[in-house]
Amino acid sequence: MADFTSETVTRTIRRWIVPAAEPWGAASAEVGTAWTVAQNAYRETFNVPVGEALPDDALRFRVRDDQIVISFEYEEPAK
Repeated sequence: MADFTSETVTRTIRRWIVPAAEPWGAASAEVGTAWTVAQNAYRETFNVPVGEALPDDALRFRVRDDQIVISFEYEEPAK
């Protein structure tokens, strides 16, 4: 008989979405504000102290048709 275990996890994806409609795109101030809020949320989620560098892959930036999306995700055991 095979030995194995199983688990169920919950994946959480946090996103900050900045409008970036053509022809002007997104203002740097709007992207910067969303970036800062996303960094703070990441620090809070993973208990990274202010002043300590975040991992290089902490946040992801994606371009949608008319949006810039900043995100991070994590998994934890299902409750």
